[in-house]
Amino acid sequence: MRTRSNKKNTINVITLGCSKNTYDSEVLMGQLKANKKQVVHEKAGNIVVVNTCGFIGDAKAESVNTILEQVQKKQAGEVDKVFVTGCLSERYKPDLEAEIPEVDAYFGTTDLPQLLQALGADYKHELLGERLKTTPKNYAYLKIAEGCDRPCSFCAIPLMRGKHRSTPIEQLVAEAEKLAASGVKELILIAQDLTYYGLDLYKKRRLADLLRALIQVNGIEWIRLHYAFPTGFPMEVLDFMRETPKICNYLDIPLQHIADPILKSMKRGTTQKKTTELLHNFREQLPGITLRTTLIVGYPGETEADFQTLKEWVKAMRFERLGCFTYSHEEQTTAYALTDDVPEEVKQARAAEIMEIQRGISWEINQEKIGQRFRCMIDRIEGGYFVGRTEMDSPDVDNEVLVPTKDHYLKVGDFTTLEITAAEDFDLYAVPVV
Repeated sequence: MRTRSNKKNTINVITLGCSKNTYDSEVLMGQLKANKKQVVHEKAGNIVVVNTCGFIGDAKAESVNTILEQVQKKQAGEVDKVFVTGCLSERYKPDLEAEIPEVDAYFGTTDLPQLLQALGADYKHELLGERLKTTPKNYAYLKIAEGCDRPCSFCAIPLMRGKHRSTPIEQLVAEAEKLAASGVKELILIAQDLTYYGLDLYKKRRLADLLRALIQVNGIEWIRLHYAFPTGFPMEVLDFMRETPKICNYLDIPLQHIADPILKSMKRGTTQKKTTELLHNFREQLPGITLRTTLIVGYPGETEADFQTLKEWVKAMRFERLGCFTYSHEEQTTAYALTDDVPEEVKQARAAEIMEIQRGISWEINQEKIGQRFRCMIDRIEGGYFVGRTEMDSPDVDNEVLVPTKDHYLKVGDFTTLEITAAEDFDLYAVPVV
């Protein structure tokens, strides 16, 4: 027996994947709100939009499972319509339409006007920069470019997001001003490749110029850089970071691997020697910088010797933040022509080994923080703690600073000075400095 759907005329947007998808969902929701539509994020609604991720195998599986869950709710009468957008839909639309025809319509990453039309809304060009934020009020992602021109063999992003397209500086400043007016204090700059910013629009790299403009926005106190490609990094950015307190002494620079044969096959355009020299340069020019990276293990042809090279390099470099993923064999990438010859259990074991090394490094670094004081941003209350972050930590992926709510009062969304009293592998415990 079919049940009556609730929350009539309410559009529920479900977001999967990375911060770029979070940004896209916020833009979609902002457009819907401007069209006087009732819209919620991951709450009850009779119309569902699933914003999918199609990057690697696990993400694709999560997206498909989420679509199927919503289709089941539609069949049970709990929702009336299901729409799918995002990277998975961009890449596999014909396959999805054939396999899951119960979805009302599929849309790609550049089909926002068409998706809005299907939802009974008009695309409003004058809303540039307008978003309905899903993150805590104190921070927001600022997507400065879309797409990627890099030739990395393992990566399907260009297939889903297209060529690199920078957003003009003045448009990003206007968006930052609106965010600051709403209470945002931290901007997290995101793109598939920050370092390429400006080459398409201005015929030169202009990340430093963008930063100079953004620090002038009243109310913005932290600006954080995510996803910087190591080849062609604009070194003037380091000078600006050193001179400007508003730019967090933090850099997310995905390196993927370090063994030269793997780097060559991955088409990363660099070598172990060049990468190591670059990182030493970062640390010499910016003492105390927090470097975050991501690595891939189990790439086709990765030998035990290649993995040992990676392991020893991770031990030597002592990254402050590190994540490790297993290789996913993606259709239409150039690496797909290679034999996916590392067994899955070996991939998993190698990833676990890298993360165990990093756990030890993180514990040692955190122990050194005990007794030190840090300016922290308080993001939320959870599990009996005020949850904050230092300048060295990005939301969702890095360490958190925990202050017991039963003993102290802090205001969510504010900066406060905390003294670290204890430390674990990835969490710090602290008290406010009175």
